[in-house]
Amino acid sequence: MVQRVSTGTTRGEDYIIRKAEKHDIPAVIRINRLTLPENYPEWFFYEHLEKWGEAFYVAVVGSEVVGYVMSRVEHGISVFNSFKLVRKGHIVSIAVLPEHRRKGIGTALMKAALKSLREIYGCDEVYLEVRVSNIPAIRMYERLGFKKVKIVPMYYLDGEDAYIMAVNLRERAQE
Repeated sequence: MVQRVSTGTTRGEDYIIRKAEKHDIPAVIRINRLTLPENYPEWFFYEHLEKWGEAFYVAVVGSEVVGYVMSRVEHGISVFNSFKLVRKGHIVSIAVLPEHRRKGIGTALMKAALKSLREIYGCDEVYLEVRVSNIPAIRMYERLGFKKVKIVPMYYLDGEDAYIMAVNLRERAQE
């Protein structure tokens, strides 16, 4: 069953954001390989779909999967309060094919994931890693309420640093 989460139209192109399904994983892997230098083994995608599928979304244009966001739920110390244990969401990977960027698809994917992480999984906060050079992504995350909380030196295999960015979902829900 396909569950539509939201639809949008930008620049004359319709897209659907829906929960990922098992048959979407080959397309998700293809997008990951085409757009990101960090890749995961096939089983990793299936595991995330099985365990945290309520917060794993794809963007579809026509019948083509053009983007995805893959999340998981963790328990640990808050990135905002080092004395508090919380349930937190982790945006593991998000990607949109280059020809479909700057149309609001990445933002729509993130909003769907954040909503599920808060409402279905009961997460208090969500964090992610992003290359310090990825200015468009950083700006999108900031528009969604994420803040830079830490720099991780040489996080990526090529030696680039990463920002840890996070959003407090409880505060965001009150806005």
